[in-house]
Amino acid sequence: MTSADRWLLPDGVEEILPADAEHIEQLRRRLLNLYHSWGYDLVIPPLLEYTDSLLIGLGRDLDLLTFKVTDQLSGRTLGIRADITPQTARMDAHSFRRSGANRLCYAGHVVYTRPRGPLATRTPIQAGVELYGNEGPNADAEVVSLMLESLHCAGLPALHIDLGHVGIFRALAQTAGLNTAQEDALFELLQRKASTEIKAWVSDNVTDPAMATILLKLPSLAGSQSVLETAIDLFTGVSDAALGAVQELRTVANEVASRYPQAKLYFDLSELRGYHYHTGIVFAAFAPGFGNAIANGGRYDRIGEVFGHARPATGFSLDITALNSLLQAAAPKPQGIFVAAELGEPGDRWQAMQKLREQGERVVCGLHDCQVSEDHRCDRQLLLVDGEYRVQAL
Repeated sequence: MTSADRWLLPDGVEEILPADAEHIEQLRRRLLNLYHSWGYDLVIPPLLEYTDSLLIGLGRDLDLLTFKVTDQLSGRTLGIRADITPQTARMDAHSFRRSGANRLCYAGHVVYTRPRGPLATRTPIQAGVELYGNEGPNADAEVVSLMLESLHCAGLPALHIDLGHVGIFRALAQTAGLNTAQEDALFELLQRKASTEIKAWVSDNVTDPAMATILLKLPSLAGSQSVLETAIDLFTGVSDAALGAVQELRTVANEVASRYPQAKLYFDLSELRGYHYHTGIVFAAFAPGFGNAIANGGRYDRIGEVFGHARPATGFSLDITALNSLLQAAAPKPQGIFVAAELGEPGDRWQAMQKLREQGERVVCGLHDCQVSEDHRCDRQLLLVDGEYRVQAL
């Protein structure tokens, strides 16, 4: 590397300069204050820990996204977190040991080995909540509601929520008698919405005509809440487990719709986001002009089992960095008080500056021969007028 390009950062790794940094930090604070008002306790997990616990429960995808390093003290492999959810699960299982509901929230950097989408950063700031200890629809409705509140808090006017339930596909695959290899093959086709290939696969692998018909219709069960009624008609008498999953999804959706009638709910019963670790309802939020989900989550029961304390769990996370980019926030208006170096006696000037800072003001002290400029981002100045310091507009 030459001296000319030492300033370059790795692909997908970016620095955050003052204007964006201020907006991101303000958004982070608003979100954490929101979560606090809902009863969620803030935790700050370490940036890295042993992969034995960091990579538990969330599937192979997380493993591939995680940077791994060797601990020089123990010789064991450490992972730099690519998701904070496993860390909160470890905390719930080991550090709290609460028998009832445990509400946790967080906000911090995660690091990916590769970007999760075109032009996406590999070092986003992730915020989210996790609710442990309750397996009922009330918990899922609370988490989806709080995700909607988070987007409203960020300033997103249009809310588009995708809802699904991984239990539907699991139940249908079991009823159809699919083995692991067949289930994985159909899963992959459903993710691509490959209708022609799905039709050929079902013809070759499913002998029960009723089940074949249902599996062929599964990709089309997407749209408004009416698809839930269609699914109930299809699954009645075929799979009680699939029927129960749809009814659970309907219960949560009705509650969310009653709380947020302005939210646009979209249902996709073949949506299997996080299929290998989610156990129930899954959901994602989308915003106009942004291709990837801005926030996503779902139910992931029993993730704490590997830590010796299996618990029901549901939660969501959102990308604060992407939110800031999506909002295209304008540069913050100058707001501060400039104090020229030559004003008054140093002791008097210092006391005046400190008093303003105690009042919450931003005070920028000019250095030797330094005049106020745009770089100081100040809209007022402190002047010595008739023997006392006064704040006046620039």
